[in-house]
Amino acid sequence: MAEKVIPVVDLSQFTEGSEAERTAFVEKLGKAFHDIGFVGVKNHGIPKSLIDDFYSYSKSFFALDRETKVKYEIPGLAGQRGYTSFGKEQAKGAKVADLKEFFQIGQEVAADSPLKAEYPDNVSVSEAPEFTQLGKDLYKSFEKVGAQLLKAIAIHLDLGEEYFSEKIEDGLSILRAIHYPPITQEPASAVRAEQHEDINLITLLVGASAGGLQLLNMEDKWLAITPEEDEIVINVGDMLQRLTNNYLKSTTHRVVNPPREEWHKPRLSIPFFLHPKADMDLTCLAKCVTEENPMSFEPITAGGYLDERLREIGLKK
Repeated sequence: MAEKVIPVVDLSQFTEGSEAERTAFVEKLGKAFHDIGFVGVKNHGIPKSLIDDFYSYSKSFFALDRETKVKYEIPGLAGQRGYTSFGKEQAKGAKVADLKEFFQIGQEVAADSPLKAEYPDNVSVSEAPEFTQLGKDLYKSFEKVGAQLLKAIAIHLDLGEEYFSEKIEDGLSILRAIHYPPITQEPASAVRAEQHEDINLITLLVGASAGGLQLLNMEDKWLAITPEEDEIVINVGDMLQRLTNNYLKSTTHRVVNPPREEWHKPRLSIPFFLHPKADMDLTCLAKCVTEENPMSFEPITAGGYLDERLREIGLKK
């Protein structure tokens, strides 16, 4: 078993704890983000059965033949709903595509919502009807946990607990099931997913079916992350880095290939990318801009930034 490299926090201390426990939780969470960039979260309240069932149906979906899967690849959606076939996405600045395919489930709003035009319908898979429904249920669970974590982050940033609440309600978050197929020949790149930072505010990840996830720590060393079975792993994304003018840094991470004797093993991973609504202003917070730390980023909205990054990683033309 890999050595424990990331701190672990207990979310129930924040959601149900005393004032002292909540304060301790916020301190530990903030310290983890500053020291190493990733943190494990236990007692998060997402039912294990829901995670297990979604894993199981994800495996069934990716086991379908290519002709069937590409029926669920919807042109014009930049991979934001439904299937994205192998080799379409690459890390910003990478020369070759990542060794993965994936399926995405996004936000659903009421038919009469003013945001309805911004949110395409989710894609149902007729060969595995439970797949999308379970994904929607898991999405809602992740959204709840993410909202609690952002309350703690807002307290850490001295913004008031509810700073993010309205900004993430009906936000552009994405649940992604990622499948890294068995490796059948020497890859052009050494890794399944090249080093990158996430675009969003925070990412919530449940343990993958195989190892390979590594983070780049503050000393520029790659460390393997192995979440315990009942943990989700959280990292800071680029939007939070922009908002805080590098006070909270987006964590660089990658997925490396297994040793050659394990090339035959596929890998399945389920991240939840927590995004705000498109109109959230990501201009650096005034309190994070000082003479020693001048503003590092041009003002932009979350929607404008997402659009820019989707083009950089090859999902949007």
